[in-house]
Amino acid sequence: MPLTSSTSRGRRLAVIAAALGLVMVSVLVAVLIGPVDLPSAAIVRELLAWVPGVNESGLSDQHRAILWELRAPRVVLACLVGACLSVSGAAYQGAFRNPLADPYLLGAAAGAGLGATLVLVAGSSGPAAGTAMLPIASFLGALGGVALAYGIGGSMGGRTTTGLVLAGVAVASFLTALQTFVQQRNLDTLREIYTWILGRLSTAGWSDVWLMLPYAVVSITVLMLHGRLLDVLGLGDDEAASLGIAPARVRLIVVVAASLATAAAVAVAGLIGFVGIIVPHAVRLVVGTSNRWVVPLSALGGAAFLVLADLAARTLVSPGELPIGVVTALLGAPAFALLLRRAGRMA
Repeated sequence: MPLTSSTSRGRRLAVIAAALGLVMVSVLVAVLIGPVDLPSAAIVRELLAWVPGVNESGLSDQHRAILWELRAPRVVLACLVGACLSVSGAAYQGAFRNPLADPYLLGAAAGAGLGATLVLVAGSSGPAAGTAMLPIASFLGALGGVALAYGIGGSMGGRTTTGLVLAGVAVASFLTALQTFVQQRNLDTLREIYTWILGRLSTAGWSDVWLMLPYAVVSITVLMLHGRLLDVLGLGDDEAASLGIAPARVRLIVVVAASLATAAAVAVAGLIGFVGIIVPHAVRLVVGTSNRWVVPLSALGGAAFLVLADLAARTLVSPGELPIGVVTALLGAPAFALLLRRAGRMA
């Protein structure tokens, strides 16, 4: 038995190392490829410029600006958004013991969509102000939707898994209906609203990265620290309580942290689907169901997945660009179907 445990731990550590390598390769490829050809060797030297003994990259000022002001912040933002959505999906699935749970389960997406729609409509007479308020409104809308779902779920006789999920479905349907009503009353902003709903990672610099970074760090850290407790919740609330764990309190902390990560991602990137479902599923097929490993590996896998999806979004129809939500759906839907088929055979 000790040999088996040691072997399993060694395999999981190897998977983490491989995931870190995948993230690094994805970032490097995404930085190198774009509408403007940049010298690969010079880019690598530029990225390693802080290492003692590495010579100057030889990049021109124009190429350096493209690298550090356009591509690098976009790639870093993709890493943060992908990590937040994936780790949130893993946390929701663990907290609710539901493999189909995703980061938008409790009304986060619907609340963010409503908040963004209201700002875009109100900003139609002053686009600059509307654009500046968009991340704030979508962030507050996402948190508001989750808070409303959690409040309704608590009024249904304790914050049980079923109560929270049903409350989330009801809140999401209501907020989506409100959003649709507002859209239909303001047809002149429909295109801008749908562009946001389909997801985008276009950024004018590092501002979105700095905006999202503290929320991502705090929420992902909290969820990683609760990996063991999520494993205990998987035994059932009664079993968890008998082991000295307060299921309702643990679930509340996990839901708040996951919702914070989701809200931050939605605020800067719009609605990007499937990342929070397919990445945790794929991770479980590789390392098993222990959330101590699934949560951190989901963060790494989500970062690499979204970087590559964004690379596809900005290169497949170059010089145009696809909404990243379309790319994740095209990749995620068939991948999710295959994962479900494989999981069904293994059951």
